[in-house]
Amino acid sequence: MNGSRIVATGHYQPAKVLTNDDLAAMVDTSDEWITQRVGIRTRHVSAPGEGVPELAANAAAKALAAGGLDAADIDLVLVATCTQLDRAPNVAAIVAARLGVPGAAVMDVGVSCSGFTHALAVADHTIRAGAARHALVIGADTMTAVTDWTDRTTCVLTGDGAGAAVVSAAPAAEIGPVVWGSFPELGDAVRIGGTPTRFAQEGQAVYRWATTKLPAIARQACERGGVAPEELAAVVLHQANLRMIEPIAERIGAVNAVVARDVVDSGNTSGASVPLALSKLVERGQVRRGAPMLLFGFGGNLSYAGMVVRCP
Repeated sequence: MNGSRIVATGHYQPAKVLTNDDLAAMVDTSDEWITQRVGIRTRHVSAPGEGVPELAANAAAKALAAGGLDAADIDLVLVATCTQLDRAPNVAAIVAARLGVPGAAVMDVGVSCSGFTHALAVADHTIRAGAARHALVIGADTMTAVTDWTDRTTCVLTGDGAGAAVVSAAPAAEIGPVVWGSFPELGDAVRIGGTPTRFAQEGQAVYRWATTKLPAIARQACERGGVAPEELAAVVLHQANLRMIEPIAERIGAVNAVVARDVVDSGNTSGASVPLALSKLVERGQVRRGAPMLLFGFGGNLSYAGMVVRCP
C-alpha cells in the first residue's frame, strides 16, 4: 500500500431551517438583499443540546455505514472544527466514544474554514506513513452559536452542519499531494472570539484575498495532483458565499466541472462546508466513481489547503 483513498462520505444537518424571510423579521435585510450579495437562501440551525459532537457523530456514522466499515476498523479520528465549546475531551474523542471506536488516535484540527482539507491531508500522510489504516475525517461546526443576530452583515451567512469521509489505505494514491499554507499577517480578517464568543470578519478584505490569490494556488493543487483544471469533474470550494465561489471557480479554469453550490441551501458552515458539499455530490451521483475532483478549503487564519481526490 502506498496511497490512500476516500472510501465513503456522509453528512448531517439539523432539522431547523432558517430562511431569508425569517432573517428579514429579525434584522434590517430582505431576501433580495441576501440573495444578491451572498447567494444564500436558507441555512440550518442546531437545536438546543445539538452541538458539534452530535453533528460530527451523525455524519461520521453515515460515512461508516456507506463505506461498509465497523467502528472497530477505525484507528484515527480527526475532527475539523472551530466552534467546539469544551477543550477536553476534544470532539474527536467524544465522537469515538459515541460510535464505539476502540483505541483510536483522536485529534481536533483547528484551522477554521480550511480545517477539513487540512485534516484530510493529515489522514493521507498518516496512512502513507503506516501509522493508521482507516481514518474518519470529519468537518463539523455550529456557526450559528457564535453569530451576532443583530449584525446583518454576518448573520445572513452562517449555518450549522457536518460532513465526514472514511479514508483508507489503497494500492494507489487517490488523494493527491496537498498544497497548503496561510497569509498570517492578514489572519485577523476573520475572527471568532470575545465574550460572548462571536464571529466577525472584514468581508471585503477576505473577498479580495480569496478571488485574487487563491485561483493560482488552486491551479497549483491541480498540477501537483497531475490533473489539468479542464479535466476536473468537480470543484468543491469552501462554501463561503456564492459571490466568492463562482469567480474563484471560473479563474481556476475548471470549465467542465460541476461546481458545488451547497452554500445556497446550507450557508457558510466553516469547517463542515467542504465535506458537506462533497457528500451531497456523491449522494446525488453527480460525479462518476474515480473521477478527479478538486477539494479546496480556505478562510479563517487566511489559510488554505487543497488537493485533487478521486470520487468515491
